[in-house]
Amino acid sequence: MTTGLLVTLAPTASAEDSMTDLGAFAYGGDLVVGGDKVVVSIDNRIVVADTAGEVQGTITGVSGASGLAMTADGTRVYAALQGSKEVAEIDTATREITRRIDLAAYGCPFSLALTGERLWIGYGCDATGVLGFDLSAPTSQPVVADTSLLKSSPYIAAAGDTLVVGEFTGSPTDLFVYDVSGAAPVLRGEIDGHTYSNYRLEDIAVTPDGSHIISAFALPDAFTMWDATTLAKVRDYEKGPEAEGYPRSVAVSPDGTYIAGGRTLGVGMTLYDRASGTTVYATNPPQGEVVSGSAAYAGRDVYSLVKSDNGHLFLWRLHDVTLPASTLTLMAQPGGTARQPLTMTGQLTFADETAPGAQPLTVTRRLPDGTTATLPSATTAADGTFTITDTPPTGGQTTYTVLWKGDGEHRWSKASVTTAVRYKAGLTLTGPTSAVAGTTLVFSGTSQADGTTPPRRVWITVQRVLNADGGDTVERPAWIDDFGSYRFIDTPEAGEYTYTVRWAGDARTGPAEASQVVTVEKPND
Repeated sequence: MTTGLLVTLAPTASAEDSMTDLGAFAYGGDLVVGGDKVVVSIDNRIVVADTAGEVQGTITGVSGASGLAMTADGTRVYAALQGSKEVAEIDTATREITRRIDLAAYGCPFSLALTGERLWIGYGCDATGVLGFDLSAPTSQPVVADTSLLKSSPYIAAAGDTLVVGEFTGSPTDLFVYDVSGAAPVLRGEIDGHTYSNYRLEDIAVTPDGSHIISAFALPDAFTMWDATTLAKVRDYEKGPEAEGYPRSVAVSPDGTYIAGGRTLGVGMTLYDRASGTTVYATNPPQGEVVSGSAAYAGRDVYSLVKSDNGHLFLWRLHDVTLPASTLTLMAQPGGTARQPLTMTGQLTFADETAPGAQPLTVTRRLPDGTTATLPSATTAADGTFTITDTPPTGGQTTYTVLWKGDGEHRWSKASVTTAVRYKAGLTLTGPTSAVAGTTLVFSGTSQADGTTPPRRVWITVQRVLNADGGDTVERPAWIDDFGSYRFIDTPEAGEYTYTVRWAGDARTGPAEASQVVTVEKPND
């Protein structure tokens, strides 16, 4: 066994959701949370992170690491090592293996669960079954559960006095429920897959008091709660209209109030109120799909594993999802001008309709070249409204993002707006200010821009307006050459005229114009 650091792209901010790149992997891993630690099994390595998603280190030399179980304080994690047919006890602080439980006489450990100091192990390979170990004893003889009805490798979950053993494969798929309050597991009964049309178990969870079981079967297309004593079906937690695919992972909040359910497509993670079945929150990972059996709670946060399209495994952290929602809006002027003030407005609102009061906001700016900067913070007014003023240094598509970090009573929120910032353009116009009718007038000028190359090889509009009531207006084009210059001539009749040149602007520079008044006298007879 060796330990070392794993390179990660984890964000430093912990006030919002995050995605931590855990590197390439071949097959699905497991995820557990305890204390201030998050532990993930990935092929032949185990990654230890903190609850902000920052990787602290990785453990290698753990052949076929699969199922995990962790103590509530996060100091010890147990890993099923299918390659060496053993379970390893690991100190999460030092990332050293402190104990090995040999299972060569039984089979490959597959799934793990903890109830106090009792470790439950579901094993497969040559034989299938479930056994338990008393971790508090220096040496412990395994207690074997009666799994004679089990048809495939077991997927297990436990809490309180309830142990659930599910068939990992099979159509239909059965669940077996045991009472583990005594020295040995006692079978309470079976939730028959044929009766309820349960196919392909993806994940199971038990409420903290052991009173209910939550299953995630590929079919039927819903998360289901069962009474752990009567084994009766209590309710389904249906997918919303935007969700697709099928259930992949499920977890119950530490207080038993919420259920988090992950799906393959559409909405990646949905938070349900356990008692009413209503949807509290739903969101998608920035990329990829949720991995089977990889949901876990830590306080108000939900964690899951996500597989990206390029075969990388990500640790997805949903921050403060159990808190009431907040919403940020942000609006900017339709377009801005580089090196000139740009004003944006927005508002912070709470789902419970309480007034936000004065709340600090973090403001960032992303320029077209990808560089970002943190701007001076903003503060909301009592009603949640706010105004931000910035002077963008360059032109192009510029994105502003406002983040509210939450207040312990409401979930964080974020809003962004992208606006087209153009450079300030200008035109000069020189020519006569007085003339005699019949004389050819010559006008010329140049294009200018602040901070970028002036417009060149483009057409501008020349407008001549007779400054008299009902006076005529004449328009014609003029060409700005490779050197940024233009020229036009005119032979007006007697009168006072205003000549105006206009550049409509493009994606890079804004509009510009220049004017000149010319008085044309009648010739002397």
